[in-house]
Amino acid sequence: MHRRTALTVSAALLAAAPLLTACGSDAHPGAAAVVGGERIDVSSLQAQVKDVRAAQESSPQAAQLVQATGDLPRRKLNVMIFDRVVDKVAADNGVTVSRGELQQTRTAFVRESGGEDRLATVLLQEQGVAPGQIDDVVRRNVLMNKIAAKLGVTDTPEGQKKLTEVFSAASKALAIDVNPRYGAWDDAQVRLADSDAPWLRQLTQDPAAVPAGA
Repeated sequence: MHRRTALTVSAALLAAAPLLTACGSDAHPGAAAVVGGERIDVSSLQAQVKDVRAAQESSPQAAQLVQATGDLPRRKLNVMIFDRVVDKVAADNGVTVSRGELQQTRTAFVRESGGEDRLATVLLQEQGVAPGQIDDVVRRNVLMNKIAAKLGVTDTPEGQKKLTEVFSAASKALAIDVNPRYGAWDDAQVRLADSDAPWLRQLTQDPAAVPAGA
């Protein structure tokens, strides 16, 4: 796998979202969202946010890190929902990931970043990822790159259009329902409405660089 490309994909997936002012009643009490009939509980979302805040507060740049992540709950929910869309696209296309691929990719990330501590610092500072969430970043990269390879997607307007259509269709099939306090999900863009996270437009892929095997 082209490791630098994969890490760039992670950055795109975890881009910050702007503040949200919309609100409304809970369609599903206690749920931040319902994806494919399965709940993403507010408590699960809060746990992810808590992990990031704890890591930020232990940094000498705590104030800057907190400010840079903006509306962290909405940002994290964005990613939690998107991961479920990725899982559906992978399942629909027979794409799986092995433990060896995950270990290989994480090792490459650590090497390119200059060590485990440096990787954790960069992901926390630039993407609002807590140390315990790094494996999720790795898994997302491997799956998305393998999906792109399986679909024959290239880094062209046509390839990006095809990828967007596939993810949009999967998103619609999951009937994603978001608690109004976090906004509304946009199936066409595969992200929370008004989010600036360019999920698919930023995906660049060299199919030949993806490890063989599904």
